Amino acid sequence: MSRIAVVPGSFDPVTLGHLDVIRRAATVFDEVHVLVVHNPGKNAMLPISERMNLIEKSIAEDPSMGGNITVASWSVGLLVDYCTEVGANVLVKGIRSQIDVAYETPMVLMNRSLADVETVFMLPDPAHAHVSSTLVRQVSSMGGDVSDYVPPAVARFLAAARPA
Repeated sequence: MSRIAVVPGSFDPVTLGHLDVIRRAATVFDEVHVLVVHNPGKNAMLPISERMNLIEKSIAEDPSMGGNITVASWSVGLLVDYCTEVGANVLVKGIRSQIDVAYETPMVLMNRSLADVETVFMLPDPAHAHVSSTLVRQVSSMGGDVSDYVPPAVARFLAAARPA
């Protein structure tokens, strides 16, 4: 029996903290699905297809990433529906602080109740614990250098997207 996990997120854009969690999840589980989800509560900068493209490029450019990672998207239905569809019974969530734990707890309990899907919390490398996609977008939009916080593919994309 394969151990399949889903790492969901908006990844708008993917950060080094995200990649750290994905990399470590890939060492624990046989298959990891990085799931780009549409969050109606967030005003996305990038379309889902571009977020998926940047994640795929970032994984391909990182020699420490395993070959057991799939990038997919989900925008209709419940997250646990995707888990059921691919045979996953674990969600892996990167958390940075107690605030994230408080935000995630009701969803953890609901997912377990709806589909017997467990959630594993992983803390990112401390070097990236303060970084969020929102912060990266804000700093980058103001001309700041975010290359220490995002994979090279994302840094290139953000630099090219910045107005001259």
